[in-house]
Amino acid sequence: MSAPKQALLFANPSADASVSDAASSTFVDNMSLPVHCWFRYSAGFSATWVETVIRQAAARGSVRVFDPFAGSATTLLAAEACGMEGLGVEAHPFVCRIARAKLAWRSDPEAYQQKIAQLRKTADGLTPCRDGYPPLIYKCYSDETLAELDVLRQAYSIVKDDSPASELAWLTLVAILRKTSQAGTAQWQYILPRKQKRSVHDARSAFNACARMIYRDMLEGHSTIGPRAKFVQGDARTCDTVPDGFANLVVTSPPYPNNYDYADATRLEMSFFREINGWSDLQGAVRERLVRSCTQHVPERSVKLSEVLATPELEPIRQELSSICEQLAEIRKTKGGKKTYHLMVACYFRDLALAWKALRRVCASGAKVCFVIGDSAPYGVYVPVVPWLGELAKAGGFDAWRFEKTRSRNIKWKNRKHRVPLQEGRLWVEG
Repeated sequence: MSAPKQALLFANPSADASVSDAASSTFVDNMSLPVHCWFRYSAGFSATWVETVIRQAAARGSVRVFDPFAGSATTLLAAEACGMEGLGVEAHPFVCRIARAKLAWRSDPEAYQQKIAQLRKTADGLTPCRDGYPPLIYKCYSDETLAELDVLRQAYSIVKDDSPASELAWLTLVAILRKTSQAGTAQWQYILPRKQKRSVHDARSAFNACARMIYRDMLEGHSTIGPRAKFVQGDARTCDTVPDGFANLVVTSPPYPNNYDYADATRLEMSFFREINGWSDLQGAVRERLVRSCTQHVPERSVKLSEVLATPELEPIRQELSSICEQLAEIRKTKGGKKTYHLMVACYFRDLALAWKALRRVCASGAKVCFVIGDSAPYGVYVPVVPWLGELAKAGGFDAWRFEKTRSRNIKWKNRKHRVPLQEGRLWVEG
């Protein structure tokens, strides 16, 4: 099957376009690609590289692509661009909504433009009300900017409906929240209210510019042929909404066990829409739904380490994992923060073991799976993520695994908490 015309929007014209190894496991080049750039979700990988993988697989026959950690839909958009069937699962509720909105890029562009015009007209007749926002919002916006954003939010709440155009209008507002904030943004989208940006976008101008960009991309997408990707909010540890034997290609990037709080990555946006009032609200709203890759997911006394380590899914790595967890538990006693790395590491691998079992069910015989993954060293204790995940994949029913390193990490020692060299790459699993 030849790739549809729209694929040219997302990658180099050549079906054999290559991406450097170092870039393939990062999101950076996505910010220059239509649709992918609508929202900067840093926890991802190169859409161009994913398209290359899908096309290579399609050269050998029809492809059904699955992403159990779908994030903001990078893999699913790549599948659509290649004219292949795609299905994704994501647990983070706010990121799910972003993904669904982006996947509406092939809906009616004129309906979207009409919804935006309706929203603007409604906003023009509203009086801003800066009361009632969570404290973080007042730290991130000037009074003038918040007033402009508030009338846009009020207007959206008035004109919203169940249409794709409405969800895209919501995403248009979401997409400008960081551009119009005076607060600094750290790597991985953390908000730093005490750090100020030099350049802040005007809210109404940013909204109009974003609407023009989305409309332009939709004009191309509306005429695109091929199946539309499906997306569900769900848990990668069960994939219970995915049919047995659905996928013959899985391309995904699960959370790394590096203590990054994916819930906190959207705290600004969720605070603006008043879905949470503060950092602690993220526990019930988001964290409890996610794979446990952060110490915030496993507060002390929330789980019993011995019980987690005794679960049958961890049998292939139990001895090595137990040793690492014991080291982390001892080092923790000497640290002021007393982070629960020992619990997080154990729970992380238990969760990923369950994900491999779920993947075995939803993958057809002979399927290929690619995990973009990196290792970690909490408190300076090296955790061999790649071989452990490979062994858990085999225990889950897959046949073999191999690893391709794409780049080194943690090799610039300045301001680092530890000096353990790390790596990132692609774990390929077959069976």
